[in-house]
Amino acid sequence: MSSESEAFDDIGPIDYLVVEYPGGRPTGEALPYLVDLVDRGLIRILDLVFVRKGEDGSVAAVDIVDLTRDMGTDDADLTVFEGATSGLLGREDIEEAGQAIGAGSTAAILLYENRWAAPFARALRRNGARLVAAGRIPVQDLVAALDSVEADVEAEGRAESGAGTGS
Repeated sequence: MSSESEAFDDIGPIDYLVVEYPGGRPTGEALPYLVDLVDRGLIRILDLVFVRKGEDGSVAAVDIVDLTRDMGTDDADLTVFEGATSGLLGREDIEEAGQAIGAGSTAAILLYENRWAAPFARALRRNGARLVAAGRIPVQDLVAALDSVEADVEAEGRAESGAGTGS
């Protein structure tokens, strides 16, 4: 095993999120939860970048200090994440995130390591396993799928109860 691969042996899976705040700015309500995840060692923030898309479609990174000031609330001090950058997110990533959000909106791009999964990932790597697929299911899609399954089960139940009545 090379020393380079050993250096990455303790790294958990890396994920990213782009969270849009349509037509406005973040309120900071979710900030304590993000800080808690970091404090408990569940995640490590690699990059946190905010972007704003103008009404004309232009996309620009927003300084965390400026965004905190613009929010006008004492409850949301984003400066705790000032300097949270690995350099992995570049201009191209910011532009791509900007294409995904609506005009007049702000978005957060969060790149993070799932530290809680590092021991599991390490054990898999040591046994020669490799990740061949990964994904996320949005909560709205999960709820819709469960509703569909429930409707199908109810329809089957009605059909079965009607089949035995001779109607």
